[in-house]
Amino acid sequence: LRLNEVRIPMHTVRDLNARLECHFDLEGEALYSVKWYKDGNEFFRFVPRDQPPAQLFPLPGVSVDVSTHSLIHNSTESQVVLKSVNLSSTGRYRCEVSAEAPSFQTVSDHGDMTVVALPEEGPRITGGRPRYQIGDTVRVNCTSGRSKPAAQLMWFINGEQADSTFLQGPEIVYTGREGLETAILGLEFRVKPKHFRRGDMKLKCLATIATVYWRSNEESVEGDKPQKAPVLESRETVPPSKSRADRVQG
Repeated sequence: LRLNEVRIPMHTVRDLNARLECHFDLEGEALYSVKWYKDGNEFFRFVPRDQPPAQLFPLPGVSVDVSTHSLIHNSTESQVVLKSVNLSSTGRYRCEVSAEAPSFQTVSDHGDMTVVALPEEGPRITGGRPRYQIGDTVRVNCTSGRSKPAAQLMWFINGEQADSTFLQGPEIVYTGREGLETAILGLEFRVKPKHFRRGDMKLKCLATIATVYWRSNEESVEGDKPQKAPVLESRETVPPSKSRADRVQG
């Protein structure tokens, strides 16, 4: 009896189904049972000679799908499907395979699954001004939407990741009964000529959660340009034909 692989999704989005797989080689022996445990508590047992072969044990956060679609069972000796996972489905899942007599050999392996509650909105940028001059200090915050776990935040200036010395935080704020988490990452730096490309500067904040969530927000701010003659006044005081020429030159 050999256990080849136990496949547990590392991250699963809340309210989706999760498929747990247990692949083994009986090497000529007969299968006695396959048992699944979450955090040490058994929730599913498959014994081929029992009728029916599948048996469930109630456990918070675990709802096994034993339905059948066109003669294909969702939960069998080699896989278990969990329906609509929730935050309490997070945990360590272990598959234990036992052979029939005379050997009664048992092998097991496990994997950890984290259920992710996705943010309902993307990251927000606050505190910025529409215009900066060289020498000014930029002080902005990026705040992620409420999620679990908290989103990882990254700042970019003109497409390049911000220097770590510019960052403040992250600070994590917990809210509500579910303890959803909001991350806040500050960015503070002094504006230099290199920060303006073609007269403006782009500040982008990226929020990610593992491989299941990826959202960004970008703000474009202008550099203060030298003041020209006030155009609006000239349009009011000069003849219309000339104001058109002024506009073209401008």
